[in-house]
Amino acid sequence: MRQAAFDDDGSLIRWTETAGAEPARVYVHGLGAASAVYAAHIAARPELAGRRTLFVDLPGHGISDRPARFAYTLEDHADALAAALDTAEAAGVELVAHSMGGAVAIVLAHRRPDLVSRLVLIEANLDPHPPLGAGSSGIATYTEDEYVADGGHARVLEKIGPTWAATMRLADPLALHRTAVNLVRGTRPTMRRLLESLSADRVYLHGALSGELEDREGLEASGVRVVTVPGAGHNIMFDNPDALVAEVAGRR
Repeated sequence: MRQAAFDDDGSLIRWTETAGAEPARVYVHGLGAASAVYAAHIAARPELAGRRTLFVDLPGHGISDRPARFAYTLEDHADALAAALDTAEAAGVELVAHSMGGAVAIVLAHRRPDLVSRLVLIEANLDPHPPLGAGSSGIATYTEDEYVADGGHARVLEKIGPTWAATMRLADPLALHRTAVNLVRGTRPTMRRLLESLSADRVYLHGALSGELEDREGLEASGVRVVTVPGAGHNIMFDNPDALVAEVAGRR
């Protein structure tokens, strides 16, 4: 395990790492998740062997610190991730990022293009105000006090599946709520527009079971490779790991 300070209070973002060739592959989890849990089985595949690999837990999640004075905006998360990569001396990395982590990866690539050479985005959040559900939009319907102190966190844990609950119950409720609110709010320009403006190699994976991807044509026109993954919903790494491995490895 390694760590790096990410705020003025010395709070630490942490990651686990395996040695290998550069450039590094960096896995970034979604809201209420943890990177090793969602990605270790992908990184361990023979097709991806031999590369330096980092499993980073964002602030408030997994093994990283959860400061109460932190705002947990997407920009804050991106800056914390940048601190981890700077400390790891990992530049030009390949970011493999899921859901909320994909939004953070897009912001990082926009703010620090020196750190990112390729984005593999797994159903990354691209637009503000997503449809109401059990994820960020559902959490954001609570006030901070309702979620943290009045049972909102427990109610959300009851609604989600056991896999997600296993990691969400380890995340800090305050961090979850602030992150969810900021994810629903999005960025300006939006994450979608930031993604379209990037020069890095970009792949966007969308589960076939998740319905139509909004403005797929616009993403493709900007140079994003959009892949519809058969038999998969939001958690493509569990539903169709072979397809994800193929795209991370660069196989078509």
